[in-house]
Amino acid sequence: MNLSHFSSAIHDFLSQYTYGNQPTELYAPIDYLMQLGGKRMRPILVLLGYQLFDDNWQKAIPAASSVEVFHNFTLMHDDIMDKAPLRRNKPTVHTKWNENIAILSGDVMLVKAYEMLMQGVEDRYLRKALQKFSRCATWVCEGQQWDMNFEQNQDVSENEYIEMIRLKTAVLLGFSLELGAMLAGADDTLQEQLRLFGENIGIGFQLKDDLLDVYGNPDKFGKQIGGDIIANKKTFLLIEALQTAENELKQELDHWLSLSEFEPQEKIRAVTKIYDNLNIKTKTEDKINSFFSEAFGLLKEMKIAPERKLLLEEFTKWLIERES
Repeated sequence: MNLSHFSSAIHDFLSQYTYGNQPTELYAPIDYLMQLGGKRMRPILVLLGYQLFDDNWQKAIPAASSVEVFHNFTLMHDDIMDKAPLRRNKPTVHTKWNENIAILSGDVMLVKAYEMLMQGVEDRYLRKALQKFSRCATWVCEGQQWDMNFEQNQDVSENEYIEMIRLKTAVLLGFSLELGAMLAGADDTLQEQLRLFGENIGIGFQLKDDLLDVYGNPDKFGKQIGGDIIANKKTFLLIEALQTAENELKQELDHWLSLSEFEPQEKIRAVTKIYDNLNIKTKTEDKINSFFSEAFGLLKEMKIAPERKLLLEEFTKWLIERES
């Protein structure tokens, strides 16, 4: 067995699932977004969490898929807030249709995520799963609000940023592993350890996303390169640059951040050059590695047979090395 078995199983389940039919404008955007694919890393983590304790991981496919539907609901709404033109190299839902349709279709996706979870969880685990799912969903919304607050706040610290991405991105990865372990009957201690492991790799994942937004290959990244720079988005790279830039570099960075009208590619090149001069890429890579190292330390401590950890280790190493 390898990770492709997990992704194929998730793909098959989601491709056969019917969210609804009429009105077409409500359901077509859901099908469109779900068919764009993606890494499916969150449902894969649910299955990985399950297989750590039980070989019958297929039982967890519906619950795992519910996490993917929830994740895509957040993407649909986030793209509206970020005014993002592309998602996975395709027009975003609000671009292809309009913002009102994207909001309402996203609302339905959240409802369907709960329906799917309820269908996929045994009664003995259902209350706990729903409670933790709701807690996680609330955290994700808190993280998104902090992210929007930071757009107006000129003094965001590194610790504040890390906490924001923990809530917005990492907690869902942590919940995914926790859910899989829960459904396989793991004890509370192991569930909590896996949740923390997932949060650490989630923070590392988002920091890598920040890095790829500036230094990634546009053919592989799937989103607009430099989008964060254009939007003055408070990423780890920008926060680090604001804290370390001095004299002419500081003046130049402040200049580009203050402009309301500019040529996008010119701004991307200029800010990237400032990052290069400040060695921001290496500093970000060091931070990424610190969170992945913390995660591997947690995994090592878990009282789980080493051979059962291999797939989770393989998946985490892929996250570290990814280019998209």
